[in-house]
Amino acid sequence: MPLDFSKPPAKPLTLEEAFALILELWVVGREVERLRDENSALQERVSALEARLRQNSQNSSRPPSSDPPEVVRMPKAPPSGRKPGGQPGHEGHGRAFLPLEKVDRFEDLKPRRCRGCGRALRGEDPSPQRHQVTEVPPVRAHVTEYRLHTLPCRCGAQTAAQLPEGVPQGAFGPRVQALVALCTGLYHLSKRTTVGLMGELLGVELSLGSISTCEAAASEALAAPVAEAHTYVQHQEIANADETGWREALRRAWLWVVVTRLVTVFVVHTRRGAEGARALLGQFEGFLGTDRWGAYNAWAVEKRQLCWAHLRRLFVGWIEAGGEAGRIGLGLLEEADTMFRGWHAVKRSAIPRDEFRERMARVRKRVEAILGEGAASGPRGVAGPCREILKLAPALWTFVEVEGLEPTNNIAERAIRTAVLWRKGSFGTHSPSGSRFVERMLTASATLRQQGRSVVDFVRQACEAALHGQAPPSLLPIPASRTPVAISA
Repeated sequence: MPLDFSKPPAKPLTLEEAFALILELWVVGREVERLRDENSALQERVSALEARLRQNSQNSSRPPSSDPPEVVRMPKAPPSGRKPGGQPGHEGHGRAFLPLEKVDRFEDLKPRRCRGCGRALRGEDPSPQRHQVTEVPPVRAHVTEYRLHTLPCRCGAQTAAQLPEGVPQGAFGPRVQALVALCTGLYHLSKRTTVGLMGELLGVELSLGSISTCEAAASEALAAPVAEAHTYVQHQEIANADETGWREALRRAWLWVVVTRLVTVFVVHTRRGAEGARALLGQFEGFLGTDRWGAYNAWAVEKRQLCWAHLRRLFVGWIEAGGEAGRIGLGLLEEADTMFRGWHAVKRSAIPRDEFRERMARVRKRVEAILGEGAASGPRGVAGPCREILKLAPALWTFVEVEGLEPTNNIAERAIRTAVLWRKGSFGTHSPSGSRFVERMLTASATLRQQGRSVVDFVRQACEAALHGQAPPSLLPIPASRTPVAISA
């Protein structure tokens, strides 16, 4: 029976009662200790959940599309009071006239009579006013029907005619294949929208299955150029890599990207870890810009550059948490902003790189001191990341010594943004062959735009080269052993 502690005992406790009291007090103490630990764990859990609720694109790696409406991404400037549009003194930019060799037809318009007296007018104006009108003529697909005759011989054999060389076995030629692939792969139109566009604009009647067939043909035509580009990026001096979620056959996959100065390559892989990173980068030995994702830890820390934009958002999150985390985050944020000011100054040639190196040596010392303090005595949620960043500390400053290497991974994040928009509209791919189409179209479009080349012409040339059994064009800026194949229109 539990003892009553509400009033003192009427008589001294017996030895058995004293032992019972001690035992009960011990049980109560254990229960209090358990409840205290449980309460502490619940408080940590609540703090972690509140921190997650505070996360947005400004203080974490979450994408801007996940921000709630109340998040202000940039501080709004006060109204200037000026009217919208060009301001006084602004240089105008009108549409330039096409050169004469690109004009299809000329019409000289001359007044017949004087608007003053009505007299007939003759002669030439040496510098007439020019007015150009651009119009698209009605477009209709060209259809060729091949009639394959089968003729008998006196010997009794039947001989059927064969299609000429260069004529596709399917119903659609390489231009249609390329156009369909560009609609779905470059401009991210749905298959049904592409069916409607091809039918209404060109008079080409397609089924949904025909769209997939054209995509497969274009994908096969791009396979060799993309493989060549993939090998090329793995041997460059500087590259940036990133990854994002994908869906393949209703299963989780990952879309990886590696960006170099003139070539960008995408890879869809089922793994986000080191296996996926190796599939993308191979034995890459140059300088690699990334975020802090552990898949890249297989590369030497001295050859890596961590993204300071990611770190800055991390520090902002600590500041918003307040307390000791906020103090550590504020100190690191101030040093990060000092670094960025120096970096922008050296990019503008406002300071020499030698002076920039001296400044960064001082910033590095202060940053690593704050990280050490956070790792040793920071609150939960700060100490762990501080220890992780300190392990990769040399990768914070590689850009200081290596010209051409950026302190952020923004170039890879911008490249992968196009794929994210495609994923939102298509929900991924339904098969490995569909993933190969995505990889190749994204690789071709991103690379050709980097080089200022026409994506439309390249895909058409690749499809025509595949049809004629010729070498495909190259995605490399300067092919080492051959030049892109030229196919007449």
